[in-house]
Amino acid sequence: MADWPDTAELAQVLNVDNIDDWTTTLDRVMAAAISKVKADVGAWDEDVDEPDDNLAQAALRLAELISLRPEVAAGLGSKSGAMAGIASDPVYQSLIYGHRRAFGIA
Repeated sequence: MADWPDTAELAQVLNVDNIDDWTTTLDRVMAAAISKVKADVGAWDEDVDEPDDNLAQAALRLAELISLRPEVAAGLGSKSGAMAGIASDPVYQSLIYGHRRAFGIA
């Protein structure tokens, strides 16, 4: 099992030079991404569940996209609401594939 990515890893992906100036923002972005991955998996149990490499990378990918494409994170141009565009990213979808436990009912 892997650990969730941390702020330092996100800063490295985003090529942030001075992490100290951006710690709070990076922490929030990473927390939002991890929360979204857990929600997309569904039925996440904090006491039992741990991310594997794919879920950890999916959270990092979401955090990167939230940082670089905030208009998509805000749901602009999307009728599905916030983060719908980001969650439909093909890289994210391939990373989370096979991990879902709960599915929406149409």
